[in-house]
Amino acid sequence: MELRQLQYFVTVAQHGSFTRAAQLLHLTQPGVSSQIRQLERELGHPLLDRSGRTVRLTPAGEAVLPHARAALASAAAARRTAAEFGGLRRGHVRLGMVAGAALTPPSELGTFPGLATTLAAFRQEHPGIDFSLAEDTTSGMLAALREGRLDLAVIGLPTAASGRPDDDGWTTLAGLTLHTVLEVPLVAACPEHHPLADVPAEPGPDGTAPDTGSHRTLGSGTAPLPVAALDGHALVSTPRGTGLRTALERALAAAGASAAVGVEAAAPPQLAELAAHGLGVAVLPDPGAVPGLRVRPLAGPVPLVRIALAWPSERPAAPPTAALVSHLRTAYPGPAGPQADGAASAGATAAPSPMCRSAAAPSRTSRSSGK
Repeated sequence: MELRQLQYFVTVAQHGSFTRAAQLLHLTQPGVSSQIRQLERELGHPLLDRSGRTVRLTPAGEAVLPHARAALASAAAARRTAAEFGGLRRGHVRLGMVAGAALTPPSELGTFPGLATTLAAFRQEHPGIDFSLAEDTTSGMLAALREGRLDLAVIGLPTAASGRPDDDGWTTLAGLTLHTVLEVPLVAACPEHHPLADVPAEPGPDGTAPDTGSHRTLGSGTAPLPVAALDGHALVSTPRGTGLRTALERALAAAGASAAVGVEAAAPPQLAELAAHGLGVAVLPDPGAVPGLRVRPLAGPVPLVRIALAWPSERPAAPPTAALVSHLRTAYPGPAGPQADGAASAGATAAPSPMCRSAAAPSRTSRSSGK
C-alpha cells in the first residue's frame, strides 16, 4: 500500500469522479483508476462503486476512508515536523475555534487579552510561523483533531465531560490533552414580554423591588429561573454537537424537562439577537445589556459550559504547534487551581469564571500569514 494510492482514493471519494480527480492530481484517468484497483486488490475489497454516473463509496470504502485520510495527515505532519525540526523560523499551525469563542473578556472583568491580540503577540515573537483559523462545532473539531486535520482547537464542552465511554457521547476526548480557559454559567435571555421574563424579582436590601424596566435584570436582586421552567417553551440554542447545546440538554434532563429548540444559531451574539426579536428564550453565556431582552440566571441545576484548548496527546506536536500551545496556556491560565493534562482532566471542576464576551464571529475560514 502506497501513500499515493491512498491520495488517489481520497480524491476520487471526495469528488465522486475519476475524471475530476485525475485533473486535480495532474494525472491521466486510467493511471488513477489503475492505482486504486491495485489498492483494492491488496485490501481484498472494492472501495468504489463504479456502476453509476457518479462514483460512490462501497461499505468497505466508507470504513477505509477515515484511515486513509488519517494516514495522509500523519505523513504530512511528519514532513512538516522534519522541515521545522531545525527551529521555529517557519511553520504553520491549523487552529480550530468554536463559533463566538473570541476569548475577549468584558471590560469590567478584563484580566487577559482577546484571541486576536494573543495571536498577534505570538506572530511578533515568531514572524515566520503562519496559522489558519477555522470555525466549526466542537464535535467537528474533535474529529478533525483526531484525524490530523487540525493541530489545536478552542472548544466548548459541558463541564462534566471526561472522555469516559459512558460520558454522554464525549468519547472523542480520549487521546486529547485539555487546558481549561473558562468555566461559564449559562443564563436565560427572554424577550421582554415573554412569560418567563415577568417573574417578580426578589426584594432588594431596603425591602423594595428592584427596577425591572431595564433591559438587563441579571444580578443579586433577580430571582433565578428554574431550568425545569424552560420545559414547553421555544428555545434558541446552538446546534447539536456544540458544548453549549449539550450543557443545556444535560441540565434539562437533570431537571426532568426536555429541550424544544426551535431556532439554532452558531454563536452567542446571534442567539441573543434572535431572542430579542421574539423567536424564543436563548440559553447562552451572559450577553450583557441587549435591547429587548431580560436576562435571568438559571438554577436547579446551573448549566455550565467550559471553554478549553485541546490538542492531540497521542502524537508529538510539531515545534510551531508546541510553541503556540505554550503561548496560549500562558495567556489563558484558566480557573484557579492546577491544570491537569490528559482527557481525565476534563472531569475536573473549578470555581466558575465569568465568560468572555463573544466578539462577532469571523468568517468560516480565515488565514493569517503576515508575509
